[in-house]
Amino acid sequence: MIVTFTINPALDRTVSVDRLVFEDRAYIQSRSEDAGGRGINASRVIHSFGGKTLALLTAGGSTGTKIEKFLAKSGFPAEAMRIKNESRTNLTISDRQGLTIKLNEIGPPISADELKQLYHLVEAVIGKASWLMICGSLPPSVPPHFYCELITLARKRNVKTLLDTDGEALVHALEARPSVITPNHQEAERLLGAVLITRSQFLEAVDRIRAMGAESVILSLGSRGAIARDAHDTWEAIPPRVDALSPIGAGDAMAAAFVWAMDRKKTFADALRWGVGTGTASAKLPGMQFANLAQAKEIYKRVEVTALGAR
Repeated sequence: MIVTFTINPALDRTVSVDRLVFEDRAYIQSRSEDAGGRGINASRVIHSFGGKTLALLTAGGSTGTKIEKFLAKSGFPAEAMRIKNESRTNLTISDRQGLTIKLNEIGPPISADELKQLYHLVEAVIGKASWLMICGSLPPSVPPHFYCELITLARKRNVKTLLDTDGEALVHALEARPSVITPNHQEAERLLGAVLITRSQFLEAVDRIRAMGAESVILSLGSRGAIARDAHDTWEAIPPRVDALSPIGAGDAMAAAFVWAMDRKKTFADALRWGVGTGTASAKLPGMQFANLAQAKEIYKRVEVTALGAR
């Protein structure tokens, strides 16, 4: 089973408009709400691919209740721990040309006692897991080393981990040696304190990040695919050109498909191919939608993965 952990989920509100322009009106064409958060999105993709998954998350206030109601209809099991403060709401606005604005609340404070309960929630199910996906930002007041504790717990139980986060949480978690991390372009720049523009800089970046503690690194580069580094080789995955309608969430889809493939005993290179294919296929869809297995497979076949050699 692939367990996903989302400490800072959200009620995702998505609005589609005819165009996004400054200082002029736009007309709303559709709007929707759903349970969101990187881990929840990952579970949604894994479930749609036929994988077995369990989503762990927090839920607070009336917004948390809405999140739980949406998850009850999702088709995969989810376990929410109630917290005192109100869960956050995020807003995504996108137009027909693929321009997207994402506005996220920072999330609710979580008390020390609630953090202990969350740790025990993960501890109670980790024995049934093959992978633990730790996804998303840490809310205010949560110590930046909390993800480090979860990775250490998983390592003790021989459970592999994928970490998808940013900032201090990422820096501290690298100390616990996660199995895989999946920073995007901007997250990698913040982690390294450097601007990354050229291919050679991307290649150097995955080496530097892996040296910081991660066993493997997948640097997600959007429409340019990904550069990855595992224990044996450096890889480049280049997707076909597509008309992207909404790239928001494509990174979540990539991480989910990668873990799904690894859980099915695929090679690292083939799992990377599945990840990039699924992320690309998801970016073709409007709003916060994720490619199903058939849609992902069609793009997967056209992704080129090349071994670049250990550096």
